[in-house]
Amino acid sequence: MLEELSFNFPILSCLLAVPLLGALVLWFLDDEEMVKAVGLGVSLLELALAIVVLVHFVPDSPAMQFVERVAWIAPLGISYHLGVDGISVLFVGVTAFLTTLVIIYSWDQVRHKIRLYLMALLALETTTMGVFVSLDLFVFFVFWELMLIPSYFLIKLWGGGAERQYAALKFTLYTLLGSVFMLVGIALLDINYHSWAVRSHIEPVYSFDFLELLQAPISVNKQILIFWLLFLGFAFKAPLFPFHTWLPDALLEGPIGMAVMLAGVKLGTYGFLRFSLPLLPEASKHESVVTIIMVLALSGIVYGAVVALIQPDFRRLLAFSSVSHLGFVAVGAFALNYQGIQGSLLTMINLGFSTAGLFFVAGFLYSRRQSTHLSSFGGLAKQAPLLATFLLIIGLASIGLPGTNGFVGEFLILMGAFKAYWLYGAIAVTGVITGAAYFLWYYERSMLGPLGKGLAQAVPDLKLGELVISVSLTIMIIWIGLYPSPFLRMMNGSVQALVDRLDRGTVTMIDTTRHSMRD
Repeated sequence: MLEELSFNFPILSCLLAVPLLGALVLWFLDDEEMVKAVGLGVSLLELALAIVVLVHFVPDSPAMQFVERVAWIAPLGISYHLGVDGISVLFVGVTAFLTTLVIIYSWDQVRHKIRLYLMALLALETTTMGVFVSLDLFVFFVFWELMLIPSYFLIKLWGGGAERQYAALKFTLYTLLGSVFMLVGIALLDINYHSWAVRSHIEPVYSFDFLELLQAPISVNKQILIFWLLFLGFAFKAPLFPFHTWLPDALLEGPIGMAVMLAGVKLGTYGFLRFSLPLLPEASKHESVVTIIMVLALSGIVYGAVVALIQPDFRRLLAFSSVSHLGFVAVGAFALNYQGIQGSLLTMINLGFSTAGLFFVAGFLYSRRQSTHLSSFGGLAKQAPLLATFLLIIGLASIGLPGTNGFVGEFLILMGAFKAYWLYGAIAVTGVITGAAYFLWYYERSMLGPLGKGLAQAVPDLKLGELVISVSLTIMIIWIGLYPSPFLRMMNGSVQALVDRLDRGTVTMIDTTRHSMRD
């Protein structure tokens, strides 16, 4: 049992409040340079708070830590309940880290309505943080939906593509469609808890609280129904194949900052690990459910990699690469064993550095040639060696080269997949091979060889801000690749508690979590 440690400061509430208050402060500023300085300062303060959370987090523990709980709408069982554990805590750091880098990137790149842009970006950070720290499903759903507002305007107003309005609307409608199903699933969890609480004479009789919902038994048939309702909400958001059709449009038409957040912060697949698996363990391991999801995930791996292989545009290549990577994440999660779930969680964190990093590089390329199409490049390494070097490092992490962060996550996923069923692992391996092919082929044609016809004029190498972004991402890539232990220790306790609950279908997780609660 973990010794109870006090942290008498509402740091998670501060994580939610700081970017929101920062956005409000920006509203009253007119000077553009001051707006950018304040925006960067707010993001750095948020990053500092996230680092405090990570430093004070107790590893190897299944406990919910930094917990804050206040009754909100008591008759309906809704409370303002925040907390993080090994499944969610690293996402807090990734979100703050990427937001800071996006603001650095946007310093010289965004010139249109910069104040509103930074306000939307900070609002997106608040809602994203809310998704990761919420332990009440109603509060979680509120943040989940509020994310759509800044996301829609970021794509529509600051996207560079001609179809950005269509892409923004498509993203919003797809996510809303999935959310309708998810809301019904959340309501059914509450109704099931009510029936059990009344029979057992337990107070409160209504609850959306994750830890309390874990206690209420649910019949297998009802679990399967609720599972698929939640699945649609999470699958549209992730997005998993074949719910992915909004993703290429949003990533290609939207601004680089939005592409970084969409590709680097994995909200949908986080939902599977946070809610679907622990709340619905019998449904999650039901043979028909596992088979369907594995077929979709493996299809996504192969489909995304093959389509990426034929893309001449780098951003479209990355969009389909993301579909393939999400397939890997789903395979690891639904291998339903320790190695698979751990690898799935670590890969989601890794994509915040590798895939997001590649979108940053795509932005670097676009700022120089006003295009990421292959026809605009060729032999670029001769004129911009630093850009070519960091593209290679981040790209090799994306395809899982040993020594980079991508290798650790993919290795654990493949280990878990082979352990679950050898055929799952065998098919997933083909995605690894194809992934190496599509990146290396694009890199060879765009960076090596003779100079392209369009590169008669000198192309500048990385600027200071771009260099800061590239170095920061590379440090994280190499750190996790060579020394993943601190990150794995943070998630170990929670992953083991989740696996135990899946194995036993009991209240194991709630017992270990509540008894080792950190206030």
